Amino acid sequence: MVLGLAHVCFTASDLTRALEFYCDKLGFRVAFEFRRDSGEMYGVYLKTGTRTFIEIFQGTLAARAEKQSYGHICLEVDDVARTVAELRAKGLELTDPKLGMDQSWQSWLADPDGNRIELHGYTPKSWQTPHLG
Repeated sequence: MVLGLAHVCFTASDLTRALEFYCDKLGFRVAFEFRRDSGEMYGVYLKTGTRTFIEIFQGTLAARAEKQSYGHICLEVDDVARTVAELRAKGLELTDPKLGMDQSWQSWLADPDGNRIELHGYTPKSWQTPHLG
């Protein structure tokens, strides 16, 4: 079922300042960036451990759910489709599994307070795969 924490997502009011803190101060390294078609970077994935990351997007807290200070937590699971089926059988509501932009499988649910949780399954083509070992 759940294998561990895959990543935590934060919203930063100043992405450059966030990168200075997480990379220059804490020593994390950039795994990959999210860029718009114009080339503008709007997000980044930071490697924090063997299979864990911090995802940071430029934005404001107003863009997030009311009173929620983080974007979401993400749990790595061994098989997204099977885990979704198991959790649905327990009465939880989840999105259908889909292949995300980063080429990883994902499904979404929320806890009783509305905090978003992503279930995440890496594939050989996942952007994270070169950084997992």
